[in-house]
Amino acid sequence: MATDTFPSHADRFRLHPVAPRHAAMFCFALLTVSCALASFALACATPFAAFAVVAAATLPLRPALLVVTGAWLVNQTIGFGALHYPIDASTIAWGFVIGAAALVATAASSAVLRVLPQGRTPLVLALTFVVAYGAYELALLAATPALGGESAFTSAIVTRLGLNSALWLAGLVAACEIVRLTDPFGRGRAMSA
Repeated sequence: MATDTFPSHADRFRLHPVAPRHAAMFCFALLTVSCALASFALACATPFAAFAVVAAATLPLRPALLVVTGAWLVNQTIGFGALHYPIDASTIAWGFVIGAAALVATAASSAVLRVLPQGRTPLVLALTFVVAYGAYELALLAATPALGGESAFTSAIVTRLGLNSALWLAGLVAACEIVRLTDPFGRGRAMSA
């Protein structure tokens, strides 16, 4: 009976490194640890578009949104707590805008993955990333009339951040595939029982 639920999950989602019952917790752990690493290493350049694609490729929309929200909370906690972001209205507002942009990127990723042909092909994830990154950057850009910061949207900066996020996506997908192949949670043994 357990084998009946796994294939349908595998058919619906592009990434399935663990059994469906562990997918949300695995994705949450992967993205929060990655977010912590990115927050310390990159400060304001956390690759939320990459996180959005991985969450949407692993989970249904609602859990994906919750996981990305958790990653954003980790980012904000590290930013204000450990990196001593200034506690002023503009910085706090930008924090919320970044969170909203991450959720927009997650919803866009989920929508794209629903309409593209099934399969875990790199091309599908790459196309999804392009849409997610575009949605993320447009959501951030939309806040600049109220919050300022237009100078951060030069083509050089947006391209550099996009390439950084694409590398993070490649690393996260590789991590998912390594977990899938090593099967640390005994998914294969549970299916054959």
